[in-house]
Amino acid sequence: MTLIGIIASQNYPRTFTVDFLVIAGGGGGGGDGGGGGAGGYRTSSGTSGGGSSAESSLTISANTNYTVTIGGGGGGNGNGGNSTFSTITSTGGGCGANSGGSGGGKNPTGASGTPNQGTKGGNGYTGGGGGAGTAGSNGTDPNGGNGGNGLSNSLTGSAVTRAGGGGGGGSSTGGTGGTGGGGNGGATGQNGQNGSTNTGSGGGSRWTLANSLGNGGSGVVILRYPDSKTITIGAGLTGTESSASGGYKRATITAGTGNVSWS
Repeated sequence: MTLIGIIASQNYPRTFTVDFLVIAGGGGGGGDGGGGGAGGYRTSSGTSGGGSSAESSLTISANTNYTVTIGGGGGGNGNGGNSTFSTITSTGGGCGANSGGSGGGKNPTGASGTPNQGTKGGNGYTGGGGGAGTAGSNGTDPNGGNGGNGLSNSLTGSAVTRAGGGGGGGSSTGGTGGTGGGGNGGATGQNGQNGSTNTGSGGGSRWTLANSLGNGGSGVVILRYPDSKTITIGAGLTGTESSASGGYKRATITAGTGNVSWS
C-alpha cells in the first residue's frame, strides 16, 4: 500500500456494530383510577415491546457524536418522556387514560400502545397500565386491574425485567404493578406507588382523591459494543461503562441529554 493509501485508511471512519436497549419513561397513574403505561421498549437483542422481533443493530462510526436522551417518568396524570439513541426513539408511556409507548388504563377501552414498543392498557376506570410484555388487566371496581408485565433482556450480561405497567386504583383493592417495576395501585386511603427508577415502568393510580398518584419510572439506554472500543459519555449525561466481558463492553446511561462517541 502507498503512503497516501495508508494515510487514507487511517483517517477513514472505522465502523462497528452497537446493540441497544432504549426504554422511555413510564406514564404516571391516572386520576380516574387507571394505571400508567410502561415506556416504549425497543431493542436489537431480544424481544421488543408488544412481543415484536428484535430490530437491526446500528452501524456506528468511531469519533462521531450520537445523541442520547433519557426520558423522565411522568407525574400523576402525565405521560413519560421519550428516550433516544441515535436514530432510535422510544415513546414515553401513557398516563392512566392516555396512549403512549404502552397505554394507560382507560374507560371504557384501554388506551393503545405504540406498535412494536408496548401494549394497551386495561379496560375500565380502574384498568391496569400496559406493560412492555403484556397488556394491563381490566378493572372493575372495587378492584383495580393489574399492570401488564414487562420484558426480560440480557444485554448487560444478566437477565433483567423492566417496563411493567402500573396497577389501577380500586375502592377495595388496588391492582398490582406489572413485573419489571410497575407501581402498585392504591385502595381507599392509599397512595399509588411509583414505578421503579430506570425501568420505564408505569405508576400506580389511587381511588381516593385525597391520595397521591404514582409517578412513572425514568427510562434507560443500554449499549453493547466490541471490547476494543471505549465510549465517551458526554456532558449532560449520567452513565457508566462496564469492564470487558465475552468480547464486549456495555454502557448504561441513566439520566440526561447529551452525546456519546467511541474511540
